[in-house]
Amino acid sequence: MRVFTVVFVTVMCLLGVASPGAAQCEPDGAIQFICGPVSPEDLIQIPGSPWVIVSSMEDDGYLSVTDSRDYASTVMFPLATSLPRHDTAAYGSCPGMAMEGFRPHGINLRPGRDNVHTLYVVRHGARESVEVFAVDAGRPTPTFTWVGCVVAPDGLGLNAVVPLPDDGFAATSPRTSDVWEWHTDTGWIRVPGSEDIGPNGLEISADGRWFYIARYAGQSVVRLSRGQTPIRKETIEIGFNVDNIHWALDGSLLAAGHSTPTRTRVGECMRERRCEGITSRVARVDPELLTAREIFTYATNDYLLLGTVAIQVGNEIWVGGIAGGERIVRITTP
Repeated sequence: MRVFTVVFVTVMCLLGVASPGAAQCEPDGAIQFICGPVSPEDLIQIPGSPWVIVSSMEDDGYLSVTDSRDYASTVMFPLATSLPRHDTAAYGSCPGMAMEGFRPHGINLRPGRDNVHTLYVVRHGARESVEVFAVDAGRPTPTFTWVGCVVAPDGLGLNAVVPLPDDGFAATSPRTSDVWEWHTDTGWIRVPGSEDIGPNGLEISADGRWFYIARYAGQSVVRLSRGQTPIRKETIEIGFNVDNIHWALDGSLLAAGHSTPTRTRVGECMRERRCEGITSRVARVDPELLTAREIFTYATNDYLLLGTVAIQVGNEIWVGGIAGGERIVRITTP
């Protein structure tokens, strides 16, 4: 039944047919919406383009793109037409492309040349891994080509991923409460100083010297040195459970998540869609001054159940969430 649902949604999106939810995508006061993608847990914009990549992790899940000009969404992977181009030099240990049980989670992008970029996707389901795609944005609609994967070591449960300036990538593992790097020549290595940090979201400075780590239960963002001796670690208090963090256009970080009296209630929200009392929130973090201020608060309703991510798209902030919601929030950038 899940396979049929994914195929049906794919066909509807490819044909440009509006779903009933899209047809009823009315604003909530000053809050605007994009309707269609189910459980948009993470978002990332393709550089120099109007396209935003959406990671939907409901059931088996899928990747889609949303056009910021008309807010139409198109499923990109998995599709019946998806073909691999396995880069065996970089990802030789990957067993190959597998579309069933995809369930994407955190995503991030390495900008490339000639409108071709590298997309990293945390994957659950059939395997715990980081899946890698070549994204060609030089076409009327972007194309996704699977090029490889890196399977996580036993025991790790991945969440967020970020490309590293010196090649490779880093990923958080809330299950083991630490951060790991992966490079072609070294494989997986735990990041020094990340032990017991309780990570969720992840970003890195442009020079590669600092990790910025969202601590969900710790309700904070940690700046952790990379490749420096001695190890340096500073904490920025946020005041809510931080899920994902992404860079904004002015060099600040957007920390998104939610507040709730107990983690048990968050679990009920995800399992049973009972989300009363939860508030989705976004804070703007200054990575140099190590300060934060809240810029968005929205009480749970049928439109946004459990906020998890915020990115800047032009003069707007887009906020996504999980627990079965089918909308992305749009607000004017404060």
